Amino acid sequence: MKREAVRTAGAPAAIGPYSQAVRAGGFLFCSGQLPLDPSTGKMVGGGIEAQSERVLSNLEAVLTAGGATLRSVVKTTVYLVDMGDFPAMNAVYGKFFPEDPPARATVQVVKLAAGACVEIDAVATVG
Repeated sequence: MKREAVRTAGAPAAIGPYSQAVRAGGFLFCSGQLPLDPSTGKMVGGGIEAQSERVLSNLEAVLTAGGATLRSVVKTTVYLVDMGDFPAMNAVYGKFFPEDPPARATVQVVKLAAGACVEIDAVATVG
């Protein structure tokens, strides 16, 4: 099976030994996206709404670079530092996935890289 790393300047560069996404077997496996501005590499200001918006915009850029769209996402995992942020994150998430949203798991974690409040990864179909 062919395996291809995906990279785009439209999302923050990987901050470790991983790819923004990998395309394999008709799927695109997207690494977790943080609320970093891709042009500055800095965390976006604001609360959970602004961070969720940035994370999903970054994810959309990775999907596009890998030949997928938000509509082709079949599964996401949302990582929250505070489950109390769930309603606000969910409202933003719903704007990106308004119809037939993907399967999803949401978990609370102790800490995320760069001090983020939210991180989201995804699996999408390609082609």
